[in-house]
Amino acid sequence: MSAQDGATLYIDGAWSAAGDGATFAVTDPATGAVIGKAADAGAAETREALAAASAAFPLWSAESAYTRADVLARAHTLMLDRAEELARLMSTEQGKPLKAARAEVGYAADFLSWFAEESKRVYGTTIPSRRREQRFTVLRQPVGVVAGITPWNYPVSMITRKVAPAIAAGCTVVLKPAEQTPLCAAAVFEVLHEAGVPGGVANLVTTSRPAEVGDVLLDSRAVRKLTFTGSTEVGKVLAARAAATMKRVSLELGGHAPFLVFDDADPVHAAKGAALVKFLNTGQACICPNRIYVQRSGYDRFVAAFTERVARLKAGPGLDPASTVGPLIDADAMAKMEDQVADARAKGASVLAGGERAGNGLFFQPTVLADVTPRMRVYREETFGPIAALIPFDDEDEAIAMANDTDYGLASYLYTTDLARATRVSEALRFGIVGINDINPTSAAAPFGGVGDSGLGREGGARGIDEYLDVKLVGQVLG
Repeated sequence: MSAQDGATLYIDGAWSAAGDGATFAVTDPATGAVIGKAADAGAAETREALAAASAAFPLWSAESAYTRADVLARAHTLMLDRAEELARLMSTEQGKPLKAARAEVGYAADFLSWFAEESKRVYGTTIPSRRREQRFTVLRQPVGVVAGITPWNYPVSMITRKVAPAIAAGCTVVLKPAEQTPLCAAAVFEVLHEAGVPGGVANLVTTSRPAEVGDVLLDSRAVRKLTFTGSTEVGKVLAARAAATMKRVSLELGGHAPFLVFDDADPVHAAKGAALVKFLNTGQACICPNRIYVQRSGYDRFVAAFTERVARLKAGPGLDPASTVGPLIDADAMAKMEDQVADARAKGASVLAGGERAGNGLFFQPTVLADVTPRMRVYREETFGPIAALIPFDDEDEAIAMANDTDYGLASYLYTTDLARATRVSEALRFGIVGINDINPTSAAAPFGGVGDSGLGREGGARGIDEYLDVKLVGQVLG
């Protein structure tokens, strides 16, 4: 059996509807059309999922690393086999252009492959003792049941980035996906099911009532680890709640990325890179640059090249081959775009491209705001939409100070051909990720995460599995 309308709960290896039959509609943000229904779970179904995960943990944690690796490797193959189907579902449910959706499916599959191998690399250590008859051994063991909460903006890859390392480590999982994208989540769990993930090891709870499900996950002592990707505001609330039961927590939260263009860089080349990453996923990505700082001597050339490139972007439905930018996720996001543009314009910014809705629905024109200042909301707030804010600067010290003038600390970017400057600036930027002439400093093989209000912990890379492992010291006296 596979997930169907109204039967998107995956608990203890089986698909089911909500206990009371409740469902909620899933819509295409490009058209507003209903594309399906998902089971609307509540506290009772969440407790069932936790019970299944708790029951499965002793056996799964005792399985060999090779068994866990084989399951994840099969899931990797299956996901690639279904890449086009998954990408089309994502474009319809989440809105991103099909090309971007295809890229995300490949990225999501990479986590399954990477952590299949990392499951075999969970090594222990021995430590010499001062006492001749004593031995110290350090073990790394799965933390237990994991509660995962994933966002709508990357509805497939954010699931595998959490579930794959948890499964690889020997943990069991209860996942609550975003209410906007439950069908993508169900499709990922179909892959896991067919790959042979045992019942109870990975459980899916779809809901339109995230607070009710979240309360059960946060209050349960069975849950020993919480992993969340979403807004900083929600992440802080979850972390505070998780402290009551001393859960381990990893949080991938908001960003307010700076993009620095120095006068030795080619401004046209830098403009190309800035436009590509700024309007990635309609600007609805935590690594999208919010503040684009350009050294004054090259500012005019950069602005001209950037604006010309942005003006060629076309907002439209994800499945339309002509679309390069998709819809915003909801009406609140649209209101935020309009408010930020109005505020910036009123305080002296120039609107060089866009600045308005694009037709009906949730489309907003790719927008360029020039001569943005710190007094403007767009300078201080995470935009999470297709608005680029351009700011001139005079020297390196000023650029670093302005870039670091934020409580966030996820991604940052700089364009320069000066190796010494690249080293100085990358070391001075207070962000978890720095791209030097690189707009895509991410990979399943690399650690991803931020500092400050951008979160705690790292996902991906060799460190990604550490988030799901406890360290145990064993001391033994011989004889």
